[in-house]
This record gives sequence, structure tokens and C-alpha cells, in this order.
Amino acid sequence: MKEALRRIVRDLRAALAAEAASPAAKAVLLPPAAPRRPPAALVLDRIAADVRACVRCGLCRSRRHAVPGEGPAETPLVLVGEAPGEDEDRLGRPFVGRAGELLTKMLAAIGVAREEVFIANVLKCRPPGNRDPAPDEVAQCRRYLEAQLEALRPLVVVTLGRVPTQSLLGTTQGILSLRGVPRTWRHAGGTCVLFPTLHPAYLLRNPAAKRDAWEDLKQVHALLREKTGSWPPPLAAPRAAPSPPPRG
Repeated sequence: MKEALRRIVRDLRAALAAEAASPAAKAVLLPPAAPRRPPAALVLDRIAADVRACVRCGLCRSRRHAVPGEGPAETPLVLVGEAPGEDEDRLGRPFVGRAGELLTKMLAAIGVAREEVFIANVLKCRPPGNRDPAPDEVAQCRRYLEAQLEALRPLVVVTLGRVPTQSLLGTTQGILSLRGVPRTWRHAGGTCVLFPTLHPAYLLRNPAAKRDAWEDLKQVHALLREKTGSWPPPLAAPRAAPSPPPRG
């Protein structure tokens, strides 16, 4: 009787071992595959559609066009401004007025084309009279910018001016003391370098501040070169001052 029980136990153990070693059992024991991330371009298109249909705050009643942002889905650099102005509200695109023209020139100075970067704003609709965004408006709109950054996963985020810098850093400190200092910053898609600088509209009002902005841009250029290894192209060497004409 005991011998018969021993045989039953041995046969059962052998059967279980064979079952565990079978290909079907191994397939069941494999961990489930991680869900594939949808293409960033598709996610950005969905966010843009949501922004254009958004009625989360009262700005939907005064806007002509919401301004989701624009740029390639694969870029190491994202620029974040404050809110659309009159020209942006009319055309539905960010930074298309005089400040936008200056921004395009600022990027070109470090070898970056506007079409190579993603440009967005903290607020996606124009506040009446270009007033400062209200805290509740920023809170309602924040989810869109966060979703864009999660999809883009940039290496460097440049904040243009006081409002986006204070909003992303969660501070009330002024932009003149915050600008020019890179910070490691975490967003929903990962970690990047956040670099505050002056808004182009401020530079139009205060031309003397362009010297500070240029120093900031050179730092941004160096950061991008460090992060990517090859982009943007090296800055052109400064031209030597012309020699004075010989005397006599």
C-alpha cells in the first residue's frame, strides 16, 4: 500500500514538472508586454483638437482661435511662452507677431530654425486686453501643456518670461533673478533641463536687455550640444574687429 502511494506521488510530481516545462505553460508565465506608447505626433494632434474645443474657463467666450502650439513631435527643444496675443488669437498660431519675429531671429542666432522646435504657451487662449493670466485659467490650462511635454519628452525646456517660469517652477520669484540659471526639472514624460530667459516682447520694450538674452541663448546652445552631441551646429566665431588704417 505504501509503495503504491509512493508511486502515485512520484507520478504526480513528474506530471506537474512536465506541465510546467511545456511551451504553453511558459507562455502563460511570461510577464505581460508593456503597452506601446502611441506616436507623439498623434498624441499632439489629439491634444490640439481638445484645446480647440475647450470650454474649461471663460476665455472660450472671448477667443477667436485657441492656440495649442506647433512644431515637430521629435525635437529636443521646447519653448514655453505666456499666452496668445492679438495676432496669435487671429491666426491660431503661437508667436506670430513682432515678438514672434524676434524669437525666430533669436533662434537663428544659435543655428536653430523655428520649424525645428515645438512652441507652446501656458495659456492656450488670449486673455482680453493681453492681461496677465488668472490663476484659475492657468490651472485649467496646465493639463494641456503637461500632456504636450509628456508626449514630446524634450531634453531642454526654455521658458520665455515671468509667467511660464513661475508657473512651471512654482515660485513667485521675479524673472530677472531666475533667468540664465538652468535647473533639472521633472515633467510627466521624464526629466529635462528647464532654462528661464526673457520674453521677446520684453526685449522689444527694453532693447538693452538683449545682451542678457544673448548670454542666455549661448547657454541654451551649449546645453543642447551637450545633450544631443551634435545639434545645433557650432556657433560661428565672432568676427575680428577691423584693423585701423595705417597712418602716414
